[in-house]
Amino acid sequence: MSKVRKIGKILKSHPTIEGAGVHLKRVFGYHQVPDLDPFLLLDHFGSDNPRDYILGFPWHPHRGIETVTYMLEGEVEHGDSIGNSGVIKSGDVQWMTAGSGIIHQEMPKQYQGLMMGFQLWANLPANQKMMEPRYRDVNSKQIPEVSVSDGVKIKIISGEVEGTKGPVQDIIVDTEYLDVTLEETTEFEHEIQSGYKAFAYVIDGNGYFAEKKVDIINPENLVVFGDGDKVTVASGLKGLRFLLVSGKPLDEPVAWYGPIVMNTQEELDLAFEEYHKGTFIKHK
Repeated sequence: MSKVRKIGKILKSHPTIEGAGVHLKRVFGYHQVPDLDPFLLLDHFGSDNPRDYILGFPWHPHRGIETVTYMLEGEVEHGDSIGNSGVIKSGDVQWMTAGSGIIHQEMPKQYQGLMMGFQLWANLPANQKMMEPRYRDVNSKQIPEVSVSDGVKIKIISGEVEGTKGPVQDIIVDTEYLDVTLEETTEFEHEIQSGYKAFAYVIDGNGYFAEKKVDIINPENLVVFGDGDKVTVASGLKGLRFLLVSGKPLDEPVAWYGPIVMNTQEELDLAFEEYHKGTFIKHK
C-alpha cells in the first residue's frame, strides 16, 4: 500500500546578496544539508531592476558539485575553463558538472522586464568528486511538457513522467526535476521513490501539499516532504506553479566552503590551496 508523504518542514526563502552584488532569495543552503541531501542549495533570483543583477557572478571556481540553472525569464551569458560560452534564455537550462574543478562566470544581460530563474546545487558522491568536468545547455524546445490530467501540465527537466523523459539523463545522482502548473482547484498526485528526499518550491499561486488541506502554501515558500511513496497537491483559487525536485541521498560527510564542496576538511583545504597556486584545473 502506498504512503503519501507528509510535510516535514516549511521554509521561507530569505533575501541575500551573492556574486558581485546580485540580489536574490536563498531558499535553502548550508544549514539544511541533512534534510535535503543530495541537494545543497537553491537560489531564486527575480527582479525587473537591472541594478539588482547586472554585476552578475564573475569568474569563480567550483569543485565537487553539479549546478543547475533554470531560466524562466531573461538571459544569462556564461563562459568556462572548458571552453564553453553562450547565452541561456527564457525556458533554457544549464547543467554544469564541476567535478575535479571548473572556473566559470555567469553574467545576466540587461533585459526589458523581469529577470527570473533558479540555481540548484546537487552534491557529487565521493567517488565522483574528481570526475572530468562537463557542461550542457538545454534549449527550452528540448524540454517536454506533458498534460497528465485536466488542468495539470508538467515540464520535465530530468526524470520521467508517464513514459516521457526529460532531456538531462546522464546525471550522477538520481534526480527528478519538474516544473508543475495546476489550474485553480485542481488536484495532482505524483509517485516519488521511497527513501528519496523531495521538496516543492512555490513559484506562483498557492496550494496544499498534504492529504489534509490545512496549511495553504504561498509563493517563495519551500515544502520539505517526509518519506513515503507519493505526494499529493491541490491548488487554490489562484492556481499553482511549483518546482518539484527529488533525489537519492548520498549519506556522506559534507565539507563545504563557498563554491567548493568536498567530503573532508583536508580535501577542502587542498582545493583552495590549488586554486591560489594556479593548479586547480585538472581537466585537459
